[in-house]
Amino acid sequence: MGGVISAPKEPKQDRSRATRQRLLESAVACLAERGWAGSTVTVVAEHAGVSRGAAQHHFPTREDLFTAAVEYVAEERSQALRALPVQDRAAVVTALVGLYTGPLFRAALHLWVAASNEEQLRPRVTELEARVGRETHRIAVELLGADESEPGVRETVQGLLDMARGLGLATLLTDDTARRERVVAQWAALLDARLG
Repeated sequence: MGGVISAPKEPKQDRSRATRQRLLESAVACLAERGWAGSTVTVVAEHAGVSRGAAQHHFPTREDLFTAAVEYVAEERSQALRALPVQDRAAVVTALVGLYTGPLFRAALHLWVAASNEEQLRPRVTELEARVGRETHRIAVELLGADESEPGVRETVQGLLDMARGLGLATLLTDDTARRERVVAQWAALLDARLG
Protein backbone atom coordinates (compact mmCIF):
# COMPACT_ATOMS: atom_id res chain seq x y z
CA MET A 1 0.00 0.00 0.00
CA GLY A 2 2.00 2.90 -1.26
CA GLY A 3 -0.32 5.72 -0.17
CA VAL A 4 0.72 9.24 0.55
CA ILE A 5 1.67 9.83 4.13
CA SER A 6 0.07 13.00 5.38
CA ALA A 7 1.38 15.11 8.18
CA PRO A 8 -0.68 14.87 11.34
CA LYS A 9 -3.26 17.61 11.58
CA GLU A 10 -3.03 20.16 14.31
CA PRO A 11 -5.75 19.37 16.85
CA LYS A 12 -8.78 21.64 16.59
CA GLN A 13 -8.33 22.88 20.17
CA ASP A 14 -4.74 23.98 19.41
CA ARG A 15 -5.84 25.77 16.23
CA SER A 16 -8.61 27.50 18.16
CA ARG A 17 -6.18 28.60 20.87
CA ALA A 18 -3.72 29.88 18.24
CA THR A 19 -6.52 31.80 16.48
CA ARG A 20 -7.61 33.34 19.77
CA GLN A 21 -4.05 34.40 20.58
CA ARG A 22 -3.57 35.97 17.11
CA LEU A 23 -6.83 37.88 17.56
CA LEU A 24 -5.79 39.19 20.98
CA GLU A 25 -2.35 40.30 19.79
CA SER A 26 -3.84 41.87 16.66
CA ALA A 27 -6.46 43.70 18.72
CA VAL A 28 -3.78 45.35 20.85
CA ALA A 29 -1.70 46.22 17.78
CA CYS A 30 -4.72 47.73 15.98
CA LEU A 31 -5.85 49.64 19.05
CA ALA A 32 -2.34 51.04 19.56
CA GLU A 33 -1.99 52.01 15.88
CA ARG A 34 -5.53 53.09 14.96
CA GLY A 35 -7.26 53.95 18.23
CA TRP A 36 -10.77 52.88 19.23
CA ALA A 37 -12.56 54.45 16.28
CA GLY A 38 -10.33 52.71 13.73
CA SER A 39 -10.26 49.32 15.44
CA THR A 40 -13.27 47.23 14.53
CA VAL A 41 -13.68 43.48 14.79
CA THR A 42 -13.34 43.30 10.99
CA VAL A 43 -10.06 45.27 11.03
CA VAL A 44 -8.66 43.03 13.79
CA ALA A 45 -9.76 39.85 12.01
CA GLU A 46 -8.04 40.99 8.80
CA HIS A 47 -4.88 41.91 10.74
CA ALA A 48 -4.91 38.47 12.40
CA GLY A 49 -5.54 36.69 9.11
CA VAL A 50 -8.82 35.12 10.20
CA SER A 51 -12.42 35.51 9.13
CA ARG A 52 -14.79 37.93 10.85
CA GLY A 53 -16.91 34.90 11.77
CA ALA A 54 -13.96 33.25 13.52
CA ALA A 55 -13.33 36.47 15.42
CA GLN A 56 -16.95 36.68 16.51
CA HIS A 57 -16.92 33.02 17.51
CA HIS A 58 -14.16 33.81 20.02
CA PHE A 59 -15.36 37.30 20.96
CA PRO A 60 -19.07 37.98 20.42
CA THR A 61 -18.75 41.74 20.90
CA ARG A 62 -16.17 44.41 20.21
CA GLU A 63 -15.97 45.13 23.93
CA ASP A 64 -15.24 41.44 24.64
CA LEU A 65 -12.41 41.45 22.12
CA PHE A 66 -10.65 44.60 23.25
CA THR A 67 -10.94 44.13 27.01
CA ALA A 68 -9.73 40.52 26.63
CA ALA A 69 -6.87 41.72 24.42
CA VAL A 70 -5.62 44.33 26.87
CA GLU A 71 -5.98 41.84 29.74
CA TYR A 72 -4.10 39.14 27.81
CA VAL A 73 -1.18 41.37 26.89
CA ALA A 74 -1.07 42.87 30.39
CA GLU A 75 -0.81 39.36 31.81
CA GLU A 76 1.97 38.52 29.35
CA ARG A 77 3.86 41.64 30.46
CA SER A 78 3.26 40.79 34.13
CA GLN A 79 4.71 37.33 33.61
CA ALA A 80 7.77 38.85 31.96
CA LEU A 81 8.18 41.27 34.88
CA ARG A 82 7.75 38.47 37.44
CA ALA A 83 10.52 36.56 35.66
CA LEU A 84 12.99 39.42 36.16
CA PRO A 85 15.52 38.70 38.87
CA VAL A 86 15.55 41.13 41.76
CA GLN A 87 18.34 43.38 40.64
CA ASP A 88 19.54 46.90 40.99
CA ARG A 89 16.78 49.45 41.34
CA ALA A 90 17.67 51.31 38.14
CA ALA A 91 17.01 48.13 36.11
CA VAL A 92 13.72 47.57 37.94
CA VAL A 93 12.60 51.19 37.41
CA THR A 94 13.58 50.93 33.73
CA ALA A 95 11.53 47.71 33.33
CA LEU A 96 8.50 49.23 35.10
CA VAL A 97 8.67 52.40 32.99
CA GLY A 98 8.88 50.15 29.94
CA LEU A 99 5.38 48.91 30.75
CA TYR A 100 4.05 52.39 30.10
CA THR A 101 6.03 53.33 27.01
CA GLY A 102 5.08 50.60 24.56
CA PRO A 103 2.13 49.50 22.43
CA LEU A 104 0.26 47.91 25.36
CA PHE A 105 0.05 51.25 27.17
CA ARG A 106 -0.98 53.03 23.97
CA ALA A 107 -3.71 50.42 23.39
CA ALA A 108 -4.87 50.61 27.00
CA LEU A 109 -5.00 54.39 26.80
CA HIS A 110 -7.27 54.23 23.73
CA LEU A 111 -9.47 51.75 25.60
CA TRP A 112 -9.65 54.08 28.64
CA VAL A 113 -10.67 57.03 26.48
CA ALA A 114 -13.35 54.93 24.76
CA ALA A 115 -14.59 53.73 28.15
CA SER A 116 -14.95 57.30 29.35
CA ASN A 117 -17.49 57.85 26.56
CA GLU A 118 -19.11 54.42 26.19
CA GLU A 119 -21.28 53.36 29.11
CA GLN A 120 -21.24 49.61 28.27
CA LEU A 121 -17.44 49.57 28.18
CA ARG A 122 -16.72 51.64 31.30
CA PRO A 123 -17.34 49.05 34.07
CA ARG A 124 -15.31 46.40 32.27
CA VAL A 125 -12.33 48.68 31.71
CA THR A 126 -12.52 50.11 35.22
CA GLU A 127 -12.45 46.61 36.72
CA LEU A 128 -9.66 45.50 34.38
CA GLU A 129 -7.54 48.56 35.14
CA ALA A 130 -7.98 48.07 38.89
CA ARG A 131 -6.91 44.42 38.63
CA VAL A 132 -3.91 45.17 36.38
CA GLY A 133 -2.93 48.10 38.60
CA ARG A 134 -2.98 45.94 41.76
CA GLU A 135 -0.91 43.24 40.07
CA THR A 136 1.65 45.73 38.74
CA HIS A 137 1.95 47.29 42.20
CA ARG A 138 2.46 43.85 43.77
CA ILE A 139 5.17 42.97 41.25
CA ALA A 140 6.89 46.34 41.75
CA VAL A 141 6.99 45.78 45.52
CA GLU A 142 8.60 42.36 45.01
CA LEU A 143 11.14 43.53 42.44
CA LEU A 144 12.12 46.55 44.52
CA GLY A 145 12.36 44.53 47.73
CA ALA A 146 10.08 47.11 49.34
CA ASP A 147 8.67 46.61 52.83
CA GLU A 148 5.19 48.13 52.75
CA SER A 149 4.82 47.79 56.50
CA GLU A 150 7.07 50.85 56.76
CA PRO A 151 5.20 54.17 56.61
CA GLY A 152 5.27 55.82 53.21
CA VAL A 153 6.70 52.87 51.29
CA ARG A 154 3.40 51.93 49.64
CA GLU A 155 2.96 55.53 48.49
CA THR A 156 6.56 55.63 47.23
CA VAL A 157 6.00 52.55 45.06
CA GLN A 158 2.67 53.93 43.82
CA GLY A 159 4.38 57.25 43.06
CA LEU A 160 6.88 55.38 40.90
CA LEU A 161 4.07 53.74 38.93
CA ASP A 162 2.21 57.03 38.58
CA MET A 163 5.41 58.68 37.37
CA ALA A 164 5.92 55.83 34.87
CA ARG A 165 2.39 56.36 33.55
CA GLY A 166 3.13 60.07 33.12
CA LEU A 167 6.31 59.26 31.19
CA GLY A 168 4.22 56.96 29.01
CA LEU A 169 1.83 59.79 28.25
CA ALA A 170 4.72 62.09 27.31
CA THR A 171 6.09 59.42 24.98
CA LEU A 172 2.82 59.36 23.01
CA LEU A 173 3.60 62.75 21.51
CA THR A 174 7.38 62.92 21.26
CA ASP A 175 10.43 60.73 21.66
CA ASP A 176 11.24 61.51 25.25
CA THR A 177 14.04 58.96 25.67
CA ALA A 178 16.82 61.28 26.90
CA ARG A 179 14.67 62.98 29.54
CA ARG A 180 13.09 59.66 30.53
CA GLU A 181 16.52 58.12 31.15
CA ARG A 182 17.46 60.99 33.49
CA VAL A 183 14.15 60.70 35.35
CA VAL A 184 14.54 56.92 35.70
CA ALA A 185 18.06 57.37 37.13
CA GLN A 186 16.78 59.97 39.61
CA TRP A 187 13.86 57.76 40.70
CA ALA A 188 16.21 54.81 41.19
CA ALA A 189 18.44 56.98 43.42
CA LEU A 190 15.39 58.20 45.37
CA LEU A 191 14.20 54.61 45.82
CA ASP A 192 17.64 53.50 47.02
CA ALA A 193 17.62 56.30 49.59
CA ARG A 194 14.02 55.64 50.67
CA LEU A 195 13.95 51.83 50.59
CA GLY A 196 17.50 51.22 51.80
